[in-house]
Amino acid sequence: METFTAAETESPSEQTVQRAYLESKMREVFGDEMKKLSEDLQSALADDIVTAFLNRISLFVKIQAKRRRYTRTKRSLNP
Repeated sequence: METFTAAETESPSEQTVQRAYLESKMREVFGDEMKKLSEDLQSALADDIVTAFLNRISLFVKIQAKRRRYTRTKRSLNP
């Protein structure tokens, strides 16, 4: 009798699908350079690049949100 874990029975989340898509694009963009590495290292590098990219985007979104709040507050105090 086979047993399945939750990860095997559930469909992949949107975030997982997006991450896999980004990793495939990074491999495509940096393909020539990455082909010099083993498959394991290619996977690790693609994962690292995507993680760094997503962290940077998240940081910029937070900074932008803070700037908007500051600008709105400043305008409301000085009509």
